[in-house]
Amino acid sequence: MKFVDEFRAPELITRAAQEIRRLADPRRTYRMMEICGGHTYAIYRFGLRDLLPPNIELIHGPGCPVCVLPMGRIDDGLSLTLRPDVIFTAFGDMMRVPGTKGSPLEYKARGADVRIVYSPADALKLAIANPERQVVFFAIGFETTAPSTALTLMRARAAGVGNFFVFCNHVTIIPALHAILDSPGLQLDAFIGPGHVSTVIGCRPYEWIAAQARKPIVISGFEPLDLLESVAMVLRQLKAGRAEVENQYKRAVPWDGNRAALKAMGDVFATRPDFEWRGLGWIPQSALCLRESYATFDAERHFRMPGIRAADPPAAQCGEVLKGMLQPAQCRLFGRECTPEQPVGALMVSSEGSCAAVYNHEHHRAALDAG
Repeated sequence: MKFVDEFRAPELITRAAQEIRRLADPRRTYRMMEICGGHTYAIYRFGLRDLLPPNIELIHGPGCPVCVLPMGRIDDGLSLTLRPDVIFTAFGDMMRVPGTKGSPLEYKARGADVRIVYSPADALKLAIANPERQVVFFAIGFETTAPSTALTLMRARAAGVGNFFVFCNHVTIIPALHAILDSPGLQLDAFIGPGHVSTVIGCRPYEWIAAQARKPIVISGFEPLDLLESVAMVLRQLKAGRAEVENQYKRAVPWDGNRAALKAMGDVFATRPDFEWRGLGWIPQSALCLRESYATFDAERHFRMPGIRAADPPAAQCGEVLKGMLQPAQCRLFGRECTPEQPVGALMVSSEGSCAAVYNHEHHRAALDAG
């Protein structure tokens, strides 16, 4: 198939759902974790849960980079906005993520120079156009967005730009999966592997999940047929007693990844000894920092960041949702104190956050229908 419409064709989706019902053993429960925020969004947008048998439970993992960032890191970045010489830049989905004293958008409303950019290259252009200011780019994302940050830093160094800085919050997916599998009490049968991350890192880094944890993992695309086919592939593995890495998203994901992107990341970034994740705590070697050769662009070194530690609001249960211990609607604040318009937790901010996906495509729709 070549076109998006084919992956949304009703007759093919019906056939895939029938195949899933045929493969699923009604005497057991299946718990599969999708570890990509784009998958969570697609599952609710297209109503895919309604097509699955009730004994297949989809667990939403920590696949939204905005959602896994602890409040202290947000506060660290926003502390720079108090400097009159700083232009603070970030992607749009960061603008409403709450720190302990407000979101970037609220800081902007108070007079800080906070700007939305669509790429790190946009932030670099701002630095070149405003040589008297110091431009900070709040870099965030898994391996999906890290190559663009790396390439921008290469351009900045080659051009000799001296007023461009990166506050690096790039995280890596494999250590997070280790942490999830080590979480006590979490029962999982399989993983739906992240499509976007895998376009960069490929499939090989997941082989330990099959070999050591004995869990099937299927790398999936984002259309309805992609996800249903991936569920069917997982069920076939479980039925046959297999645990393998399979690539459903072959049209975009090479087995060995994007070598040019991986090289750029390797040239610019080093691995941090550890990094704090919302809900998962400190995970060893789970995030990136700038290498010594790029130290002059490192906001954490240049500005001497305060290193703020901050806990989530006590009533919010973001951590339990991120680890798959709770479904979003089971959080005490969901749909009441915490909504996309007034988010308390980060999972309600980004469109890829599981709470926002459930609220926008199930909870809010049900409330409108009832009204």
